[in-house]
Parts: sequence; C-alpha cells; structure tokens
Amino acid sequence: MTDATPIPLLVTSGNGPAECQRAVAQALALLQKEACAMGVTVDISAPPTKHGHKSAVAVLHGPAAETLARQWRGTIQWRVQSTLRPGHKRANWFIGVFDLPKPTTAPTRLRESDVTFETFRAGGAGGQHQNKTDSAVRATHRPTGLTTVARDMRSQHRNKALALRRLDDLLTAQIAADEDAQKSDQNRLHRALERGNPVRRFKGPNFREDGRAR
Repeated sequence: MTDATPIPLLVTSGNGPAECQRAVAQALALLQKEACAMGVTVDISAPPTKHGHKSAVAVLHGPAAETLARQWRGTIQWRVQSTLRPGHKRANWFIGVFDLPKPTTAPTRLRESDVTFETFRAGGAGGQHQNKTDSAVRATHRPTGLTTVARDMRSQHRNKALALRRLDDLLTAQIAADEDAQKSDQNRLHRALERGNPVRRFKGPNFREDGRAR
C-alpha cells in the first residue's frame, strides 16, 4: 500500500470539562480500531492530561482514509454518567472532530538526523501474515517525541522512507494545530464544537455506539 494524500484531523474537547477529555481518549481508541479494520494507518499526537486528552492530532493515510474521516467529522456525543463527579446531573458530553488546515507558515524541514529508527518484526497492514524479516520501521522524532510506524512494504528501506514521510505529515499537522490554538480568536476550531446534531453518538463507560446521526 502506498500513501495517498494524508488527512489531518483535530479531535478536541473544546472548553469542555474532564469528562470531555475522557471522551477524546475513547474516540481515539475507537478511531484506531476502525482504521485497522479498514486498512488505514493513523498517526496520533495526543499530549495526555490527568483524565485523557484535551485535544489530539490524528493523521490518516491510505485509500480508505477519506471514507473513515467522513464517519468522524463533526460533533461526537457521549452519553454516560460521570464517574469523576458522582451525582452530577449532566450525562451528555461532546467533542469535535475537524479537518486541520495547512500551516500558514512553512514548517521547519524535518531533519533525518533528529529521527531515531527502530526495526521490528510485525504483520502487514490490516492484520496480514507475519513478515519473515524485521522489515517494519518505527520512526521517533527526538525533539518532540512524535512517533510513526510503517509496515506496509516488504523492504525495510521503503518502510523507513514511508515512516519518515508520515512523521513529516504528523509534524506538519501538529504545527497547524498549534497555530490554531494561538490565534487571536482563541482556538477557532476548538470553539467550533457544537452541542447539537452529533454525527455519532456513544453511551456507557465502554463507549458503545448508540446510533449514527447520518
């Protein structure tokens, strides 16, 4: 599989409380599960908080990436009683998933000297048969700690190039998210979260789907 145009998404709790940060973590876990089932690679940058993630950047790669992205764009509703505040009356929590724009400033060129590569044995994308050699590659950008993995190709050399390209895409998306967070209108995408008309609904502590809105 070769990468098509990457799709960078922002998954955000907006200005929501800690329960919304938990919802972001739940959504990211499900996004990764669905991506695996569809043969889509997803690279994530998600600084942790005490209860989950305030926001995260997810970059989707693969022929089915746009199909997967369409299933998530918009407002996500999670209906569950809070375990952080027992007795709290509110039971509906909302997060948003938005396309990230390209950075307005040119990203600093990724330097391979800042990247650590590890090779390991792993099955192919989508759960294919185990490789007989250690051809999968994990690329870690030391200055930021961001990590990507490529296991799509049989060649270690080609996987290394692919992991490096995906790392560059992830860094670019993170720069776009950082820019948006610093804009004078105070987090335009983060504040774009709407509490009505969710595209997907989930309920319960296991984040079980409760019917799609579209």
